[in-house]
Amino acid sequence: MAFERISIEQAEQLLQTENATLLDIRDPDSYAAGHVENAIHVTNQNVESVVASASKEQPLIIYCYHGNSSQGAADYFSGLGFERCYSVDGGYEEWKFKR
Repeated sequence: MAFERISIEQAEQLLQTENATLLDIRDPDSYAAGHVENAIHVTNQNVESVVASASKEQPLIIYCYHGNSSQGAADYFSGLGFERCYSVDGGYEEWKFKR
């Protein structure tokens, strides 16, 4: 496996200490209704520009609804050369209750 599954607490720690990039891969309506602060919304239309602009050396944290789709996305980004890819277990549905 080229990525790691992490908890929301681990994701928050990486965001605070390592200047990680946070990606939200949910649909546009869900993102508009609420998302984690500073999350970049990634869609099929903008994924290439996100890949081009994100640092491949910094941690890349990806979340979806519940933590399932983000695993495939983390694997995808890892295959593109991102060195440290993480999928957040529980996704946004769990994260919004932790804040």
